[in-house]
Amino acid sequence: MRIIDLRSDTVTRPTDAMRRAMLVAEVGDDVYGEDPTVNRLQELAAELVGKEAAIFVPTGTQGNLLAILVHCQRGDEYIAGQQAHCYRYEAGGAAVFGSVQPQPIEFESDGTLDLARVAAMIKPDDHHFAVTRLLCLENTQAGKVLPLAYQAEAAQFARRHNLKLHLDGARLFNAAVSQGVDAKLITGYYDSVSFCLSKGLGAPIGSILAGSRTFVDRAHRWRKMAGGGMRQAGILAAAGIHALERHVERLAEDHRRARQLAEGLASIAGLSVDTNAVATNMVFVNIAPGLRGPVLAFIRERGILAGGYGQLRLVTHLDIDDQDIPSVVAAFADALKTCKAGD
Repeated sequence: MRIIDLRSDTVTRPTDAMRRAMLVAEVGDDVYGEDPTVNRLQELAAELVGKEAAIFVPTGTQGNLLAILVHCQRGDEYIAGQQAHCYRYEAGGAAVFGSVQPQPIEFESDGTLDLARVAAMIKPDDHHFAVTRLLCLENTQAGKVLPLAYQAEAAQFARRHNLKLHLDGARLFNAAVSQGVDAKLITGYYDSVSFCLSKGLGAPIGSILAGSRTFVDRAHRWRKMAGGGMRQAGILAAAGIHALERHVERLAEDHRRARQLAEGLASIAGLSVDTNAVATNMVFVNIAPGLRGPVLAFIRERGILAGGYGQLRLVTHLDIDDQDIPSVVAAFADALKTCKAGD
């Protein structure tokens, strides 16, 4: 049975061409800065996002952690969305490693943070409070693409309030492809940016953190402290280079399939899908709580995997093709009929 795994774009497997690139990668000891393939990846990544330098890290979680630790000192504070990955889904790393206090606020419906609410959360210059140093934005945020005008406004806001601005751009290139712009246009608003190679871009492991040369030099020290120093990592970096050179434009195919999937699911009684909200490769589906478990079990029997917290989240990616979309829609339709009849 073919497995159609829609749980995340992290489940992608390296293509045959990517595996060949990994096989022949020239390697060295990256802790000494001597792995030529890692160095080439870092130079390519920095160029693509318009920054002076970049550092290859094992995970997006570590990339965000290093950014916060570089921008903030002990007793400082960063502001992020209540559902932001760097706050909610990274095990409190900034607080544990750096004694940096998070200040979460709710996202707006479009994935932005209301800058007036952010301003209200910036702490006064008073010994009672942590020092607010950093604002973190996320793009994409739950599949939503931040408007360019908003990001420009956020950059101006950060400068006025003497804050650094970090972008958790795990799916940065999904945002850029969706808006039809060069990634540099987005990242130019930020002091630092992280993005994943291992999601829609299809590499098996790795992320990039980019910023100024001074920023990246300090990030190297934190990476070593956090156990992120790697040796002959060029085998992994080769996959990242392949992904950046060959898998960016094809993200548009994932977006197209996500819209087709959303439209198909929206036609099924018992499912609610906001098709207008599908901007990239994520589809969110509302379903009655009592049907969630039975429906997921039913489609699993058909070889279809889905997940999510509360809403169902279905994510298209490199390993999903055009034939999979009608199969998924048909399985959900059968599941709703069967589960409702059984109820």
